[in-house]
Amino acid sequence: MGALLECRNLTKRYGNKRGVEQINLVLGSGRIIGLLGPNGSGKTTLIKLICGLLTPTSGEILINGSKIGPETKAQVAYLPDVTYLDESMKVKQILDYFADFYPDFNMHRAIDMLEALGINPRERLKTMSKGTKEKVQLILVMSRDAKLYVLDEPIGGVDPAARDFILHTILSNYNKEASVIISTHLISDIEQILDDVIVIREGHILEVSGKEAMCNKYGCSINDMFREVFRC
Repeated sequence: MGALLECRNLTKRYGNKRGVEQINLVLGSGRIIGLLGPNGSGKTTLIKLICGLLTPTSGEILINGSKIGPETKAQVAYLPDVTYLDESMKVKQILDYFADFYPDFNMHRAIDMLEALGINPRERLKTMSKGTKEKVQLILVMSRDAKLYVLDEPIGGVDPAARDFILHTILSNYNKEASVIISTHLISDIEQILDDVIVIREGHILEVSGKEAMCNKYGCSINDMFREVFRC
């Protein structure tokens, strides 16, 4: 089986400012991957390039061998780090909207996750806390049968008690032939579910490795390795 995601000499600049520089990356299917780096390292730029929301300055991205376009966008489910939904809508209305827009949207799965997280589908988004809104967005993304799930800070706005449940939701509901990229600063919370780790700094990838291999190399957890490398 070929690569699910491939970046070839991928570069994105904003005028004289560097986003990412000469990124070469190959990722396969069936993996949960942590995208780790400090603020301003290029994580969000890389994510938006993968999702087709930014155009590379040079280089290219392939999803299942195809260049970024309508075909690849249909295979990628993206969770941004900000709320983007119409907050005047009820949750059920938003679910119906996603079901109309995405042929791969699984309404039964979405309803089950709402019930598991105690979210009322008749409630309007504007009445919810920030953490509950983020849960709704996560449910929308994980209810798609995508090939690649790209999650930007999926647990950043929820309380610690809800994080384990959300990580369980991610594990339980993604297509097992797909892969999940999770960008987060809460490394200790997600480390347990990772298969692979990408470390990025100043627009360059420092390292790509399986989690166990990286732990063995540095002789510590991924969280401790990150703190040592970036002196957090």
